[in-house]
Amino acid sequence: MPHRKKQKYLLIKDLLKIERPRERLLKYGAENLTNTELLAILLRTGTKGKSVIQIADEIMQDSGGSFRGLAGKDINEIMKTKGIKKVKVITIAAALEIARRISKQILKEKGII
Repeated sequence: MPHRKKQKYLLIKDLLKIERPRERLLKYGAENLTNTELLAILLRTGTKGKSVIQIADEIMQDSGGSFRGLAGKDINEIMKTKGIKKVKVITIAAALEIARRISKQILKEKGII
Protein backbone atom coordinates (compact mmCIF):
# COMPACT_ATOMS: atom_id res chain seq x y z
CA MET A 1 0.00 0.00 0.00
CA PRO A 2 1.47 3.39 -1.00
CA HIS A 3 2.20 5.89 1.75
CA ARG A 4 -0.23 8.82 1.61
CA LYS A 5 0.98 12.31 2.34
CA LYS A 6 -1.05 14.26 4.85
CA GLN A 7 -2.84 17.18 3.27
CA LYS A 8 -0.88 20.35 3.96
CA TYR A 9 -2.82 23.25 5.35
CA LEU A 10 -1.71 26.79 5.93
CA LEU A 11 -1.71 28.16 9.45
CA ILE A 12 -2.12 31.88 10.09
CA LYS A 13 1.38 31.94 11.55
CA ASP A 14 2.70 30.52 8.24
CA LEU A 15 1.40 33.56 6.35
CA LEU A 16 3.43 36.69 5.92
CA LYS A 17 2.35 39.18 8.57
CA ILE A 18 0.80 41.47 5.97
CA GLU A 19 -1.33 38.56 4.64
CA ARG A 20 -2.85 37.75 8.05
CA PRO A 21 -6.47 38.88 8.44
CA ARG A 22 -5.96 40.90 11.63
CA GLU A 23 -2.94 42.71 10.25
CA ARG A 24 -4.73 43.36 6.95
CA LEU A 25 -7.65 44.85 8.86
CA LEU A 26 -5.35 47.20 10.75
CA LYS A 27 -3.50 48.27 7.61
CA TYR A 28 -6.32 48.41 5.04
CA GLY A 29 -9.53 48.67 7.09
CA ALA A 30 -12.30 46.13 7.65
CA GLU A 31 -14.08 47.16 4.46
CA ASN A 32 -11.18 45.83 2.39
CA LEU A 33 -11.22 42.30 3.83
CA THR A 34 -13.10 39.41 2.30
CA ASN A 35 -16.04 37.87 4.12
CA THR A 36 -13.85 34.85 4.80
CA GLU A 37 -11.14 36.99 6.39
CA LEU A 38 -13.65 38.83 8.60
CA LEU A 39 -15.20 35.56 9.74
CA ALA A 40 -11.74 34.08 10.38
CA ILE A 41 -11.00 36.98 12.74
CA LEU A 42 -14.16 36.19 14.71
CA LEU A 43 -13.38 32.47 14.83
CA ARG A 44 -9.80 33.17 16.03
CA THR A 45 -8.35 29.64 15.73
CA GLY A 46 -8.49 26.62 13.49
CA THR A 47 -8.19 22.93 14.31
CA LYS A 48 -5.34 20.46 14.08
CA GLY A 49 -6.30 19.63 10.49
CA LYS A 50 -7.70 22.95 9.24
CA SER A 51 -6.61 26.55 9.44
CA VAL A 52 -9.09 29.14 10.65
CA ILE A 53 -9.18 30.57 7.13
CA GLN A 54 -10.16 27.18 5.72
CA ILE A 55 -12.91 26.80 8.32
CA ALA A 56 -14.20 30.31 7.64
CA ASP A 57 -14.12 29.67 3.89
CA GLU A 58 -16.06 26.43 4.30
CA ILE A 59 -18.73 28.20 6.36
CA MET A 60 -18.99 31.03 3.84
CA GLN A 61 -19.25 28.61 0.91
CA ASP A 62 -21.98 26.66 2.74
CA SER A 63 -23.77 30.00 3.22
CA GLY A 64 -23.71 31.03 -0.42
CA GLY A 65 -20.73 33.31 0.11
CA SER A 66 -22.67 35.95 2.03
CA PHE A 67 -23.28 36.98 5.62
CA ARG A 68 -26.98 37.16 4.77
CA GLY A 69 -26.83 33.47 3.91
CA LEU A 70 -24.95 32.78 7.12
CA ALA A 71 -27.51 34.76 9.14
CA GLY A 72 -30.24 32.49 7.77
CA LYS A 73 -28.55 29.34 9.03
CA ASP A 74 -29.50 27.52 12.20
CA ILE A 75 -26.83 27.39 14.91
CA ASN A 76 -26.87 23.59 14.86
CA GLU A 77 -26.30 23.61 11.11
CA ILE A 78 -23.21 25.81 11.51
CA MET A 79 -21.91 23.52 14.27
CA LYS A 80 -21.80 20.63 11.77
CA THR A 81 -18.67 22.28 10.37
CA LYS A 82 -15.56 20.56 11.73
CA GLY A 83 -13.89 22.88 14.22
CA ILE A 84 -17.04 24.81 15.12
CA LYS A 85 -18.22 24.26 18.66
CA LYS A 86 -20.40 26.29 21.03
CA VAL A 87 -18.01 29.18 21.70
CA LYS A 88 -17.36 29.85 18.01
CA VAL A 89 -21.02 29.57 17.02
CA ILE A 90 -21.99 31.89 19.90
CA THR A 91 -19.45 34.45 18.63
CA ILE A 92 -20.90 34.20 15.11
CA ALA A 93 -24.49 34.50 16.40
CA ALA A 94 -23.60 37.55 18.53
CA ALA A 95 -21.87 39.32 15.63
CA LEU A 96 -24.83 38.66 13.33
CA GLU A 97 -27.28 39.96 15.97
CA ILE A 98 -25.23 43.15 16.36
CA ALA A 99 -25.42 43.62 12.58
CA ARG A 100 -29.22 43.05 12.65
CA ARG A 101 -29.66 45.63 15.40
CA ILE A 102 -27.55 48.21 13.57
CA SER A 103 -29.56 47.64 10.37
CA LYS A 104 -32.86 47.94 12.27
CA GLN A 105 -31.74 51.17 13.95
CA ILE A 106 -30.69 52.68 10.61
CA LEU A 107 -34.01 51.73 9.02
CA LYS A 108 -35.90 53.26 11.97
CA GLU A 109 -33.88 56.48 11.76
CA LYS A 110 -34.68 56.74 8.06
CA GLY A 111 -38.37 56.15 8.78
CA ILE A 112 -38.46 52.97 6.72
CA ILE A 113 -39.75 50.88 9.61
